[in-house]
Amino acid sequence: MFHKLFLSALILLASVCNAQVRVILDADLDSDVDDVQALAMLHAYRQAGLVDLLGVVVTSDDSYSFACADAINTFYGQPGIPIGFLKNQDSLRSFSKYTRQVAEEFPHAITKVEQTTESAVLYRQLLASSPDNSVVVITIGHLTSLQNLLQSSADTLSELTGQELVKKKVKRWLCMGGQYPAGKEANFYRPDPQSTVYCLDAWEQEVVFCGWEVGKEILTGGTFLRDQLPEHHPVYRAYQLYNNFAGRPAWDQVAVLLLDEKADQYFELESEGYVAVAPDGSNVWKTGEKKAGKKHAYVKIKQGTPPGTIARYIDSLVVPPKKE
Repeated sequence: MFHKLFLSALILLASVCNAQVRVILDADLDSDVDDVQALAMLHAYRQAGLVDLLGVVVTSDDSYSFACADAINTFYGQPGIPIGFLKNQDSLRSFSKYTRQVAEEFPHAITKVEQTTESAVLYRQLLASSPDNSVVVITIGHLTSLQNLLQSSADTLSELTGQELVKKKVKRWLCMGGQYPAGKEANFYRPDPQSTVYCLDAWEQEVVFCGWEVGKEILTGGTFLRDQLPEHHPVYRAYQLYNNFAGRPAWDQVAVLLLDEKADQYFELESEGYVAVAPDGSNVWKTGEKKAGKKHAYVKIKQGTPPGTIARYIDSLVVPPKKE
């Protein structure tokens, strides 16, 4: 059974009178290019008055990933959005097809790791300063930073532990991860499957999973985006550098699209069951089963909905309005 009330509550977040959805984005922003468009979508929603983007947590070991995020935020006129980063890594490396170029070609202030905030600390800062039951956490990478938040202790930012902060401040979690009804997907198993196991075990708020099988059907970043965006645009450059607008699955963008009032036109949720994760990061949906403290659902494309229609809508969200 598809839990229609759950989906309705989800998409109505942004339509409450004068309300903005408070969002923390946790992205890897390195190996694939879908993170770039997902972040740009959040800025489009912010410009429309639908989203308050509290901060961007970058969970990556790419040495330009955090600077790339800052460059995108700055391009959209938001240089003050704080950037969190995993600082306790042995080494960083440059491996992305686009992060260095975007960071070098677009102005921004954050150029060194020391200018970022430790990811779990930023999570704690943003949650502690938010109203109760108000924040949507969107993860579109692996879950190391989220695990660090959940394992964090009380400090000067809050007398609450990380898990207590989540219970008090977070409304729901939108997670690009897993494959449904069963499979093995990169965000869940690479490079830190233990963080997936931990987070899904510890998390007791609502969580909606956007699986690999959904995003792979929705190809964005093709010729439409190439023809509609100005060349001096971080989204244009990222897709040009990644595969020269050959198109790419919209894995991460689906998680962000769930904030949109049109989400119920495209998607439905399966909520009769829960996600179980093995130590290797593979997962299975336990259909019809219940587990104490788990409020899980996963996204499916509505039958009869052309994936191309969803892709065009996603691409159009990041195209700036034409000047008259």
